[in-house]
Amino acid sequence: MDQKQLIELLSSVKNGCCSVEDATDRLQRFPSEHITDACIDHQRTIRTGIPEVVYGESKTAKQISEIAAAILASGSVLIATRIDSEKAQIIQSEIPGLQYHPKARLLTGNCKKLSKKECNGTIAVICAGTSDIPIAEEARVTAMSLGHPVEFAYDIGVAGLHRLFGIQDMLKRAGVIIVVAGMEGALPSVVGGLVDRPVIGVPTSIGYGTAFSGIAALLGMLNSCVPGLAVVNIDNGFGAGCLAASINSKPFKKHK
Repeated sequence: MDQKQLIELLSSVKNGCCSVEDATDRLQRFPSEHITDACIDHQRTIRTGIPEVVYGESKTAKQISEIAAAILASGSVLIATRIDSEKAQIIQSEIPGLQYHPKARLLTGNCKKLSKKECNGTIAVICAGTSDIPIAEEARVTAMSLGHPVEFAYDIGVAGLHRLFGIQDMLKRAGVIIVVAGMEGALPSVVGGLVDRPVIGVPTSIGYGTAFSGIAALLGMLNSCVPGLAVVNIDNGFGAGCLAASINSKPFKKHK
């Protein structure tokens, strides 16, 4: 449940369209719910704008299914990360209607779509090389699942810098730009020097020996001379998608 849904529920009670008993039934899992192997924070969207998210890599399909069912029952967006295709197939058989994104390794459901009035613009996701696409997709699908319009362009790294100039219109439309790169991690610095909006750098673990599984790209981005460049952890496309969504969301109007 998010702020909008909570206000609508309370307004329905006030206006007599919803009984206190029905409202109580909807709020019985609020603010948190204990299930077999987890305690789900149903209030998180109201506090932070980002719902409780399932990190699926070390969880069983049964655990993920139980958590996902509880999240969906509360009316929240479901985002489950790092889900392999075998787990996804089992979970989808238990909970019909979920969408699996194989490149991003994400399982989503009950996704929202924000209006233009609720966003500062689009979110642009670009990546340096084809090998970086899975992390870029994780960022893209995360932002889209949170309701934001997303545009993307892949394989436009600094080894062929002319490719970047072909997407200038897309970058200008964006309220925030996510830039995914491995190897030396130079692309976010180049993009940050061309635009007047927030840039989020995502280092990936792609690269040869001295790339050190993404550490070289991470350090390159952290040491960028471009002011205002934000950097998330190695391969953290999900975190970049959430940060971009927070930046791109207009503040929720408080009711007095």
